[in-house]
Amino acid sequence: MGFVKEFKEFAIKGSVMDLAVGVIIGGAFGKIIDSVVKDLIMPLISAVIGSVDFSNMYVVLKGEVTANLALEDARKVPHAVIFAYGNFITVAINFFLLALAVFMLVKGINAMKRKQEEAVAAPAGPSNEEVLLSEIRDLLKK
Repeated sequence: MGFVKEFKEFAIKGSVMDLAVGVIIGGAFGKIIDSVVKDLIMPLISAVIGSVDFSNMYVVLKGEVTANLALEDARKVPHAVIFAYGNFITVAINFFLLALAVFMLVKGINAMKRKQEEAVAAPAGPSNEEVLLSEIRDLLKK
């Protein structure tokens, strides 16, 4: 029973629970960012570029692929070498937005920590004991 007890103590520790909560929230946050990219940002970018779906953007490097084929259909053409860059664009934008959101979160937390440290570091003035000792010192000098 020592192993089970030790594992239970490990699993209940605060840092492990914090990590588990972070992973769960991170997964949900990733889905939110993915939705922002797919549903809000990509349509705006697509309006400028003219393509609605980045996942079907590719260049044929070798082989004969009929124009306007979907990427999956183009990959089925025998001996065709395809450079599919559209999905990479989507993933790169997704990563950029996720990194930006995490940066803003960390920046906000750091600002709150700085305010807290400044409040703690600022002296409130001498304590009653220090004032009394200063008065005694001054009287002794006289």
